[in-house]
Formats: sequence, C-alpha cells, structure tokens
Amino acid sequence: MSGIIAQNTLDNSGLIKSPAGGGAWNFIKKLTASASADLSFVDGTDDVVLDSTYKEYVFTFNNIHPATDNVSFGFNGSTDSGSNYNVTKTTTVFSAYHDEADSATDLGYRSGEDLAQSTAFQNFQTNYGNGNDESGVGTLHLFNPSSTTFVKHFISVSQNYHSADYTINPYVAGYFNTTSAIDAIQFKMASDNIDAGDICLYGISS
Repeated sequence: MSGIIAQNTLDNSGLIKSPAGGGAWNFIKKLTASASADLSFVDGTDDVVLDSTYKEYVFTFNNIHPATDNVSFGFNGSTDSGSNYNVTKTTTVFSAYHDEADSATDLGYRSGEDLAQSTAFQNFQTNYGNGNDESGVGTLHLFNPSSTTFVKHFISVSQNYHSADYTINPYVAGYFNTTSAIDAIQFKMASDNIDAGDICLYGISS
C-alpha cells in the first residue's frame, strides 16, 4: 500500500499517513485570510496545538494574496502566548527566479534578506504581486518548539508570483535562538493586509 488517507474529505480534516513508514500528518487548524492584518497560531487558543504533542509542525500556505503590490510575507515566533512576536533568530536565505519574458534568471544567496540575532520578522517570500491572478504557496517546518533545552530550528520552501512577473522560489532556514518554548507563530505582510489565502497547521507524528 502506497499510503493511507483516513477521514480526510477536505484539506482541513483528518490524518494523512505517509508511505514507506513515514510519519502521519495530523491536521490541527486552518486559518483563512480576508483582508487580515495577520494570521496567528497560538497554542491553546481556538483548538491550536503547538506544544510537546509533536516534535515537528508544518504550516502550509495556499494562494496567499497581498492587498498591496510589491510586498514581502514573513513570520515570527512568540514565547509568551502571542503577547509579543519578537524572538531572536539567525537565518540564511537563497532563491532562484525566472521571468515570464525568459530574459532574466538567477540563483543566489540573499544577504539582504537574512537575519543575524534579530527580533524582526523573517521574510520568506518577497516582492509579491497583487494582481488578481498573483499569489504564493509554500511550507514552513518548525522543529520541537516546546524544547526548553535547545534552540528551535525551522526550514521553509516556497514559491510566489513576483510583482515584476517573475517566478521566485525562496529557501529560508534558521533557528529561534532561545531555550524558552515557542508557543505561537504569526504570519503577516511587511505592510498592509493579507487579502486572501489560507494557512493550515499540521503536527507530524512518527
């Protein structure tokens, strides 16, 4: 059997069992944007689980669409149940892009987008277009956020429609440099609202 899908009639319900002995994706929560300032997942609030239940959590974001053209989409963590999103982090970023005219391509490190011991939001998709057909998708993996011994690592791979008609594929990785538990994650645009799209949270069980 290549895999099991049980009680999963929609993308926001049920459990997906990976093939070849992989872990199960346990759906936790779906947030849908509608001219939203941010989308925030806080442990213990509105059925959100972001604690020692799982050692790995995955956020999937689908058709994220900004209200404003040429903005970036980012995230930050909290150690105080969402009262503040300002956890110190160090990150690394590279990306590939290609334009619709087939005239510009690149693969390289993005030194202007990484962070070094910063409490700022980490942008993991940049220069979004806000045309009616423009959006972004991707995943963010967060590892062992409840640990009070180690820092909290994360990895993101995504794709978005650049405001200058590029496909852009960013890779972001790093760690929250704290031994306090991360108990909330917030997503938002660098300016203005998230016009549309949804983010789902899954816990990965072995």
